[in-house]
Amino acid sequence: MKTKLLTLAISLSLVACATTTEPELTPETPSGIPTLKDAFHTGSDMSAGTAPAASESGSKAAPDASVVLNQLFQGYFMEGLELNPISGTFLGMRQYNSRWVNSLNQEYRDKTHDYAVKWLDRLTAIDRDSLAGQDRISYDILRYQLKQGLEGEQFPDHLVPIHQFFNLASFIATLGSGQSAQPFANVEDYHNWLKRTEGVPVVFDQAIENMRDGIQQGVVQPRVLMEKVLPQLSAHMVDSPTDSIFWQPIANLPEDIGEQDREALSKAYRDMIENRLVPAYRKLHDFIRDEYLPAARDDVGMWAMPGGADWYNFRIKTQTTTDLTADEIHAFGLSEVARIRSEMEDVARQVGFDGPLLEFFAWLKANDDLYFTDEEALLQGYRDLQHKVNERLPKLFDIEPKADYEVRAVEAFRAASSAGASYQRAAPDGSRPGIFYVNTHNLRAQPKYGMETLSLHEASPGHHFQISIQQEIENMPMFRRFGGFTAFAEGWALYAESIGREMGMFEDPYQYFGRLSDEMLRAMRLVVDTGMHAKGWTREQAIAFMMENSDMAESDVVAEVERYIAIAGQALAYKVGQRVISQLRHDAEQALGDDFDIRAFHRLVLTGGSMPMDVLGRRVGDWIASQ
Repeated sequence: MKTKLLTLAISLSLVACATTTEPELTPETPSGIPTLKDAFHTGSDMSAGTAPAASESGSKAAPDASVVLNQLFQGYFMEGLELNPISGTFLGMRQYNSRWVNSLNQEYRDKTHDYAVKWLDRLTAIDRDSLAGQDRISYDILRYQLKQGLEGEQFPDHLVPIHQFFNLASFIATLGSGQSAQPFANVEDYHNWLKRTEGVPVVFDQAIENMRDGIQQGVVQPRVLMEKVLPQLSAHMVDSPTDSIFWQPIANLPEDIGEQDREALSKAYRDMIENRLVPAYRKLHDFIRDEYLPAARDDVGMWAMPGGADWYNFRIKTQTTTDLTADEIHAFGLSEVARIRSEMEDVARQVGFDGPLLEFFAWLKANDDLYFTDEEALLQGYRDLQHKVNERLPKLFDIEPKADYEVRAVEAFRAASSAGASYQRAAPDGSRPGIFYVNTHNLRAQPKYGMETLSLHEASPGHHFQISIQQEIENMPMFRRFGGFTAFAEGWALYAESIGREMGMFEDPYQYFGRLSDEMLRAMRLVVDTGMHAKGWTREQAIAFMMENSDMAESDVVAEVERYIAIAGQALAYKVGQRVISQLRHDAEQALGDDFDIRAFHRLVLTGGSMPMDVLGRRVGDWIASQ
């Protein structure tokens, strides 16, 4: 089953520690402003009424539909953790930390199918008309997710389980490094990881079996992607265990672990690395090199695989949560590229550059003053921006998360194939901050003029802000607190960039050019993603299009294009989601006139959590009508 809520990819990017305490908005919440715990009421919200009273049968009240519904949500979520214990680790539930499941075999797909059918049947047995407010929204979201997952079963994702942008092998390495959600605080934690790694050779062998089936069925990855996987795997084929990233927890053993335990754990981890993990990585590496690469395809688009056109159309629907077609998105992208180019030309003239835009791009790339030469200086620049943005947030927001975030460099072993930046969510209980990852692999791909917009997108008021607020709302069902939709999350982050000037950012024209540069990236994505997967574009065509329309370093362009090849459709969510949010704001401004309150609008969008675009539209429409 393809229920995205349960995949490891979602686990990696969207889940974090749970909390049993009720979070407050800030230590000193201004009078009259709702706290996060008040922003989400079971059966109601700030825009739509309250839940209906329980019906009566004789002298005994029947169970309230809202109560039954929320019991269902809890059961659904907890059973989902049994199917994906890695999610339990990210949620801070220690009982899951030693467990592993083979999520690639047929037995697992059968279980997740049965799981979706069972909970969809139970959900639809509840009368939706008896629900109101947030209960109805939660009902609609879960029904949407379950139906979408069942629809996706027709597409063989399990036959292509590995690519360079995300794969289990790299995910396991990050998890076992001691720098991710897997805890290494005491002896029990260390034994949990030893137990969990027993499943690694099993799932690697399953990946090999699935890829062999994919070869037989003509469902294979493009060769150019799999060539990038090989160095990712070989990085873990070390001669000495102490050179492995999996040794880092031993190198950083807590001081309060006794000498006897230290010796025993060191011996066990040495054995784990030498006799379990290194052989598993080598076997997968050699299979890809010797057997898979010769069978991999030259074409990069999904159209080239059996049923690929329908598969890509499904990806569009799931990623954008709209009914837009590839042709419509492609046309929208082309129009946005043209608009943004015009604005870029205006900025070039503003800073005194009279030549063609491509020459301005070249000048920017050659200007050493616009780039850092030291990794730490780049990271410190983002830390300084963190304080600058935080000072300006109250102008447009009357809520904020209690969680903070920190800036880190992307780990060296995955930096060459990673995006320029990313965000990993914080723990709602404050035990782990959010992480704004900056890729320092190529400092020429991180211009100074792009820093303000990137910070707004990945940190506050973008991903860190939205995701932290969502997961700190205590009364929101767990599947909504820790789940999400790409179009909402990425659409919000791109919208966060678009309000930078209102916040007092982008005062430097070069920084505003950075804003346009990032928006151009999202517009180009619409063109090249649909171009490659629906219109037969080659990788080289996509790279050339992006080089002609942006100031991006070629290494960044290549990484971006290969990302779109690997996770088709995902990149469409950004501009589509942002367009919907911006249009809803425009509609509210037009309808409410002087009564429109931007902080109230932002509160409404954020405290509802991530949702499909049509559900968000109904929520905003109800809010407008209630004003």
